Amino acid sequence: MGLFLGIDASASGLTAERLRMDVIANNIANANTTRTEGGGAYHRRFVVFEPRTREPRSFEETLKRAVGLSNQAGEGVRAISIMEDTTQGPMVYDPGHPDANAEGYVEKPNVNIITEMVDMITAQRAYEANSTAITAAKTMATKTLEIGK
Repeated sequence: MGLFLGIDASASGLTAERLRMDVIANNIANANTTRTEGGGAYHRRFVVFEPRTREPRSFEETLKRAVGLSNQAGEGVRAISIMEDTTQGPMVYDPGHPDANAEGYVEKPNVNIITEMVDMITAQRAYEANSTAITAAKTMATKTLEIGK
């Protein structure tokens, strides 16, 4: 039973990291977008995660969790929202630009390509780690079944 919970937790990590990579790719794609549907420059987005937890199945589990003595392994992760970074992007003087304000400044997106690439590499490594964990769990299950032969 615990083997499948581990696979489920890693699968939730795969889903979460894939969403994170999609959001990062969108940020990179819009790194030069000065006009959005809502008006103004594009603002980078990021994913907010929270741990998944299951409901305690017994009174003992409930007590241990309430007191902080539960040694229950993690249940995985889930994305709860995609937030927008509301900090202002750099203002660049370009009076000929169609999105320039009255003073001739254009707000550029607050997307830093280096930060986005580091985030992408981190997400990729987390995805690979979860994939490796699932492969290891499958191998353990296969070896367990071979014991009975």
